[in-house]
Amino acid sequence: MQQPLDCLNNLTQDDWLIGYNSHQFNQIAQELYLELTQLSACGTPPKIILAEREPVRFLASFIAACAANCPVFLCNPDWGTQEWQQVFDLVQPDIILGMGNGESGMENEHNNTQCPIPNSIMIPTGGSSGQIKFAIHTWETLISSVQGFTEYFQLIQVNSFCVLPLYHVSGLMQFIRSFTTAGKLAIQPFKAVESGQILNIKQSEFFISLVPTQLQRLLQNPELTEWLSQFNTVLLGGAPAWNELLEKARFHRIRLAPTYGMTETASQIATLKPDDFLGGKISSGQILPHSKVTIRNQQGEILNSNQIGTITIHAQSLALGYYPKIRENQTDFQVDDLGFLDEQGHLNIVGRNSDKIITGGENIYPAEIESAIQATQMVTDICVIGIPDKHWGQALTAVYIPKKSDISTLKIQTILKDKLSKFKIPKYWIPQQNLPRNSQGKINRQQLQQIATEFLQNSIT
Repeated sequence: MQQPLDCLNNLTQDDWLIGYNSHQFNQIAQELYLELTQLSACGTPPKIILAEREPVRFLASFIAACAANCPVFLCNPDWGTQEWQQVFDLVQPDIILGMGNGESGMENEHNNTQCPIPNSIMIPTGGSSGQIKFAIHTWETLISSVQGFTEYFQLIQVNSFCVLPLYHVSGLMQFIRSFTTAGKLAIQPFKAVESGQILNIKQSEFFISLVPTQLQRLLQNPELTEWLSQFNTVLLGGAPAWNELLEKARFHRIRLAPTYGMTETASQIATLKPDDFLGGKISSGQILPHSKVTIRNQQGEILNSNQIGTITIHAQSLALGYYPKIRENQTDFQVDDLGFLDEQGHLNIVGRNSDKIITGGENIYPAEIESAIQATQMVTDICVIGIPDKHWGQALTAVYIPKKSDISTLKIQTILKDKLSKFKIPKYWIPQQNLPRNSQGKINRQQLQQIATEFLQNSIT
């Protein structure tokens, strides 16, 4: 397996980084690597917080830290004071690179608190719940993910067009796939793409990764839809996609590859191939070669095909735990998602166990209802939650953004009567101008509960 420094020294192409200066990347990485190795020679490798805004600096600093075996914490420069306080208390860094001011601040006050694994890579997760955690990865876990990806898609080189944050696993893995396979990487903010200022690449040779809300926005523009349809593969992940969106992508012959994965698995462990998607298949696809998935019941017994249960993942790309704690059982990872494997071995996601709503003794998974409401084409965004109710246990509540201000909820409910059982139709409907989602499109359910509770209290009083 190639180490970070080998990959850096093997970069013979001057133009592998599209939209930025490849030579500058090399220079920053090599210089910082020398600085960090000198610091490490004095004792324990320093703990680094990486919050560079500028992509070349971010990526070069990341590679330098990995090559020097320094523990590196990837951070979002736009975190608020409270989130940064959480991070500083948890990490107690020796060096801070970036911090959103455009300058690299090198601080070096060696702490006594050691990292559980010196050469670890900490990737943030859980930001949508308000509590930031860092999944502990290593160069090896990330490379396992790349190997599974290249084997699954039968590639030698991976060219990526990245519009997602580089500190997030979805952006970082696009870089690592290209960097370690000597592929090309185009980096551009999504806003620039949306406004039509697009880097000139041959899309048929590139993968692009999107979250559902980004795909929805691109499909609203005929020129961008045409541009997107030229890509080799459009990976879709980060949050559940709704049926109407998938149908629209299929109609426009977008080579979509819905994926299933998370920070803890170093991106996807299941992906539907574009040809299967265009052929009408709906699932998260087959399991990638570096992973194995079993579906288990509450007793931990493995279930057969088409039986819904909890998803357990066994993968070489699994995080070793959450900083600073290493997981004891590092081979299997039981997630909160429920799903089943069909006869073809395709993974189908039903919903999150913790999102389950119990109303009148019936178990309801919001994803099904959200998809049905999206299909009415009367809302631009929707999230279904349960609000405590003394009669039903929980009352089904739809928080949504109406497409037009004069859309009546009665009209939506009438359409839903033909599609859903009566108990699955939300009791309360709360129109909003926007829903609290993070950059990956994940909804902040805690915030949504507050919005819904306050809205209902005000409408009752």
